[in-house]
Amino acid sequence: MAPYSSPSSRGIARPVVSATLLTLCALTLGACGSSGGEAGSGDAGAAVTTQVTDATGTKVKVPADPKRVVALSEMDLDASLALGVEPVGLTAGRGQKGAPQYLADQAKGIPVVGAVTGPDIEKVVQAKPDVILAGQLADEQVLAQLRKIAPTVVTIDGTKDWRKALQLTGTTLGKANEAEKFLTDYGTKAAALKKDLGARAGASVSVARYSAKGTAVMQQGVFISDVLKDLGFKRPGIQNEKGEGHSTPLSDENIGEIDGDWLFIGSLDAGTDAALLDQLAEKPAYQQLGAVREKHATVIDGTKWTSLGGAQAAVSVLDDIRKAMVK
Repeated sequence: MAPYSSPSSRGIARPVVSATLLTLCALTLGACGSSGGEAGSGDAGAAVTTQVTDATGTKVKVPADPKRVVALSEMDLDASLALGVEPVGLTAGRGQKGAPQYLADQAKGIPVVGAVTGPDIEKVVQAKPDVILAGQLADEQVLAQLRKIAPTVVTIDGTKDWRKALQLTGTTLGKANEAEKFLTDYGTKAAALKKDLGARAGASVSVARYSAKGTAVMQQGVFISDVLKDLGFKRPGIQNEKGEGHSTPLSDENIGEIDGDWLFIGSLDAGTDAALLDQLAEKPAYQQLGAVREKHATVIDGTKWTSLGGAQAAVSVLDDIRKAMVK
């Protein structure tokens, strides 16, 4: 696989190595590798290793059969579980206190070792990982700290392509064949859905998220846009353009920009934000949207559709679209 370029590190916290961390490193012994040599090279007496090239182009030696995996992004957690590996630590999903809602049952009981803003270094040490999946983390100071704990692989490149991330995660976890099978099965399922959609496969599909901060749309360069592209959908207005961030906020005056032949709208918190979505549905401007008038508006799980996404999220999105659009 070709080396990847690293995405921006905006908003990533810079944890400081504390005296507590140093004590934990001393106690865990093998959990904290040497700061010298190759990234994440670890103890010379460790089990058989293999070398992978991560999303930044860094060559990392990892155990050939890792047993204790820490997943520092939603996409890493999704990929690990899809490949049959249950992590020993996870990063809370966007807007979540734990795993994203769509992974909550699979990830039940896995300790939280960080947030979207960055990992809690001391909690990562306590998880005693033999491999750390670092998602799109680009902060060199934080990566250096993580590499002292265990071999650390940045899995997501600047494209945030879930397929590339799944393949790299599969290679890292010794599950390359399983990753390829998953991608093949996804391709088959997407092709079947596109065929069953018929003329609707060329429809204009809008994806929006609603919260107390208002409405936001998902533009190009994010997970959901890639999945919709696989199905041949068009996107309305600015959703055809690459956004500056993960989502693009809209004022109430511009709510018409979320309209399309079909609208999928959700939130990151199905409990807290459910009332907000009900309030949105009562607004005259929302009721005037073509997708709403045609009964082509569907409420979806925002943690799956409008966050970082991943392998299982992609398959689940196909299921949601089939239920909403295939008659």
